Amino acid sequence: MRRLRGWLGLLRIGRRLRPALAAEPDGLLAHEFLLFGVNHVGFRQYWRDLESLERFTRAEPHKIWWTEFLKDSGGGGFWHETYTARGGMEAIYLDMPAPIGFGKFAPERQPHGPFMSARDRLAARGQPDEQQ
Repeated sequence: MRRLRGWLGLLRIGRRLRPALAAEPDGLLAHEFLLFGVNHVGFRQYWRDLESLERFTRAEPHKIWWTEFLKDSGGGGFWHETYTARGGMEAIYLDMPAPIGFGKFAPERQPHGPFMSARDRLAARGQPDEQQ
């Protein structure tokens, strides 16, 4: 979080995320809230498979939150990394103040075209299809 507005945005996400997680989405194995520092919070989730994760991200409330965030990050940055059991890795970073994670050593690509979805980013790096 870089500004007060970022904290307000995080609170809005939390209000939407709590009931969605309480409904126990199919495929979600675990969800953890993480506090990395005063202005760096996050969530770690474990999913049964990529299909379950994709289904969750394309449904409400995630779809609404993501669309709103893309229009205005509200003073907060976003980073997402996916690691698969078969060794695939992909990431997306938006409005981060400095490189983090893979961004410290991997080439940056914009999330457009073949890099728009986690599945597409995994495939673009030559990773095996993650279907089970």
